[in-house]
Amino acid sequence: MTKSAAHARATLLLATTVLGSTASLAQQPVPPEGDLALAAIDVAGLKAGGRSETVGYLTRRTASATRTDTPLIDTPQAVTVVTREQIRDQGFQSLNEAIRYVPGVIPHQGEGNRDDVVIRGQRSNADFYVNGVRDDVQYFRDLYNIERIEVLKGPNAMIFGRGGGGGVINRVLKEADGVPIREIVAQGGAFDNKRLAVDLGDRLSDSAFFRLNGVVEETGTYRDFGHLRRYGVNPTGTLVLGPETTLKLSYEYFHDDRVTDRGIPSQFGRPYRYRDNTRTFFGNPDLSYARVDAHIATATLDHRFESGVQWHGQLRVADYDKFYQNVFPGSAVNAAGTSMTLSAYNNATPRTNYFSQNDFTYKFATGPLAHTLLGGFELGYQTGLAFRQDGFFSTTGQTSLVVNPLSPTSRVPVTFRYNGGNNSRYDLGLAAAYIQDQIEISPHLQLIGGLRYDHFDFAATDRGKQVTTARIDDLVSPRAGFVVKPWENLAFYGSYSVSYLPSAGDQFSSLTPGLSIAVPERFENREIGAKWDVSPVLQLTAALYDLDRYNQRFADPNRPGYFLTTGQTNTKGAEIGANGFITDWWQIAGGYAFTDARVVNGFSSGSTAIRAGNTVALVPFNAITLWNKFAITPELAVGIGVINQTHTFASSDNSVRLPSVTRFDLGLFYQVSEGVRAQVNIENLFDRRYISTADANNNITPGASRTVRVQVIARF
Repeated sequence: MTKSAAHARATLLLATTVLGSTASLAQQPVPPEGDLALAAIDVAGLKAGGRSETVGYLTRRTASATRTDTPLIDTPQAVTVVTREQIRDQGFQSLNEAIRYVPGVIPHQGEGNRDDVVIRGQRSNADFYVNGVRDDVQYFRDLYNIERIEVLKGPNAMIFGRGGGGGVINRVLKEADGVPIREIVAQGGAFDNKRLAVDLGDRLSDSAFFRLNGVVEETGTYRDFGHLRRYGVNPTGTLVLGPETTLKLSYEYFHDDRVTDRGIPSQFGRPYRYRDNTRTFFGNPDLSYARVDAHIATATLDHRFESGVQWHGQLRVADYDKFYQNVFPGSAVNAAGTSMTLSAYNNATPRTNYFSQNDFTYKFATGPLAHTLLGGFELGYQTGLAFRQDGFFSTTGQTSLVVNPLSPTSRVPVTFRYNGGNNSRYDLGLAAAYIQDQIEISPHLQLIGGLRYDHFDFAATDRGKQVTTARIDDLVSPRAGFVVKPWENLAFYGSYSVSYLPSAGDQFSSLTPGLSIAVPERFENREIGAKWDVSPVLQLTAALYDLDRYNQRFADPNRPGYFLTTGQTNTKGAEIGANGFITDWWQIAGGYAFTDARVVNGFSSGSTAIRAGNTVALVPFNAITLWNKFAITPELAVGIGVINQTHTFASSDNSVRLPSVTRFDLGLFYQVSEGVRAQVNIENLFDRRYISTADANNNITPGASRTVRVQVIARF
């Protein structure tokens, strides 16, 4: 392909994402996928609009950070977007892997049964969203129907509500946009990996579009007995009801069934390394599994009134049937290296969510000031069950079993029964209202201010005691920021934001009398930063922040079951990010994060005391992530990625140290024909032993050995 042809394709790629409405998008011609040398990119003069502006690894605007269509350079907050092209080039299929190249984000083990992350020193397994609506159930998410992943850092209560103390992860779904697409992606590779995904879309008429995404995968893993089976289907439709009204409909069914693997124990304050335990399964693989069936239906209505007010409404009903069970390392290996214990439990956590979000946006001027005023409300209802049973080993009748760490895979029968843990049916009613004003004082100065009010009405009924405990919280979360732009392509910003986590925690699965009187945790963030659009296809970002977390619970030594809310942590950090084309043949995505997350006032984590001055679990002081893609010829490209981070601790008690990590990944891409691309991804190219993540001191996950996957992407 000539440079002029590559330039035309790149320009059209960006144009089709930023020009006009859904209807006008449908009428754009579709360039062939895969011309790997995007040469001489020049997008000057393109009209910006729509909800995204993406080319390659760079997204220039999003509606998620402010609930209004805003360029990222005008957003006073650190935001990292992982685009569909980056997801595909890196070959990752899970959320936890895809965010490894995001500065300041560390994957957590999640007990081997769910997505779990640490963002700016704050762990969460509930701060996940789909198109801005909460998706907080504990399960592993697939990327087959994802347009991009947005990581919004710092407290985000003004936009997203409760939680989000370190940040949130928002997945943006592919949608029926009227652009014809017929794509099949076939993948195979190490550990008997087999995966097939399809993406089909077209126009039924000038006002009706459809799209269907589907996936099926069955694979082993690098761990002994590791296995997963998952499949999903997501049909979507768009109806243009009039010049100012669009209705979008989506339904997803997703199933995931896998072996639950809690990794390896520790010994002498480090991961157990008597031998290479990269593969060794500690526990009973026959009794360790996690299953989820998710049904998610969404209706989205966009309408512009004659007054100029724009209404964006979403209604979502989601039902999740989740169950997991595990037999796992329950203690460290003893000093002699002759014994350790296994423990077991299971947990049923089904949940049904009902959410209605309604945003009203109005743009107007007061004298020289240009306003983008947002007002809205959210109503929600969540109901579910939390039922835990502990495992009793048949040979001992106890909840623990002593095994030899040299032969830690057990087939001893286990009986699971209720033993005093969670056994509650819960209901949460939510009502929220928010208002925000983005004020452009001049081309060089912008202000943003907002306030959100949340009313939480939570009740949990202990099914054994038939006792209901309830709590109501009324929370007010402010947000304020400014953007100074000495030039159109350079911005300096400052922001302040607050978020809260109600007393029942991330998953609000139960409410004890002690929790019912504990005040919510509070997150308070101060941040300054800079964003520089070096060119229309390259953005550099930098941020400095100071994040306090208050009211973490410490077990009251004088009142068992009650808490002292005196725990506090502080995270001070610096982040640098880079996304886009450095040259017409070199793309990058990644950055650097310095994160100093410390315990300020001690608090408890189960039976473990966390002392002041300790480093927060899984947070490295320094982390560098960088993915590069080099177009060698119009048909051939090479991707090289590096992940480097300094040591961390498995728990905030700092008793088990995890070594530093350096990992290289490789991608090879070849355009076989106009509609067919082949790629090879090699994770951990040099087959280095490393620790991937952990969940406390004795559930430590070794990183994968060298892993090769092959993909063929066909468009027709």
